[in-house]
Amino acid sequence: MVKNTLISVISEEENRGSVEFQVFRFTNKIRRLTSHLELHKKDYLSQRGLRKILGKRQRLLAYLAKKNRVRYKELIGQLSIRETKTR
Repeated sequence: MVKNTLISVISEEENRGSVEFQVFRFTNKIRRLTSHLELHKKDYLSQRGLRKILGKRQRLLAYLAKKNRVRYKELIGQLSIRETKTR
């Protein structure tokens, strides 16, 4: 339900390079790879790819949190992901 509304909002904007859209795409990839790895536990190449995507998403979220805290809170609420730890 939340995913569909987010897809429609992002599709209407036609702003595929926005931070929100990139985080959304990485989140979908992460969920897909996680379900794949539940079946194929020894697929180490996919595990490496998952770690790389997690790092990219974490850097984008850190950037968004620094630039616009309101949009960051909105996005993590819509995607139902945890807030990143701050140092």
